Amino acid sequence: MDVRFVAGFAPIVEDLGAARRLYVADLGLPLQGDDYPQTDDLEGIRHFGVWTLEGAAVACFGREEWPSDRPQPQGTIEFELASPEAVAEGAVEMEAAGHTLLHGAREEPWGQTVARVQSPDGLLIGLSYAPWMH
Repeated sequence: MDVRFVAGFAPIVEDLGAARRLYVADLGLPLQGDDYPQTDDLEGIRHFGVWTLEGAAVACFGREEWPSDRPQPQGTIEFELASPEAVAEGAVEMEAAGHTLLHGAREEPWGQTVARVQSPDGLLIGLSYAPWMH
C-alpha cells in the first residue's frame, strides 16, 4: 500500500449545533451544508499518527491518566497556523469564545508550538505551528 496523504477527516458528534459553532464560527473553517457540513477546499493534512490515551494525557495534563471529569477523546486533529505567535493568539481566541484550554501555546521538545482544546464530544483539537512544515 502506498498512502500519500489523508484525504479527509470527520469527527462524529452528538451536538451538530455545538460542533458547527466550534468549527465554523470559532475556527473559521469554510464548511457548507446543513446535515453534513463539509468542504473540499482545505489543503491536505501533513501528518497522521496513532496516539495512545496515555500519551495524550501526558501531552495535555502532564500525567499518564486521562482526567475523569473530561470526555475521553476518540481522536485528534491539528490545525496548522502561520507562526508560534498565531498559535498563542488562536488559543486566546478559543478561550474568549468559551472553550476551555487543555493547555496554552507551548513549544514541545521537538520544536512544534501547540495549544489544545477539546470539543464538546471529546475530540482533541490542536492549534499548531511545526516549522518543518513551512
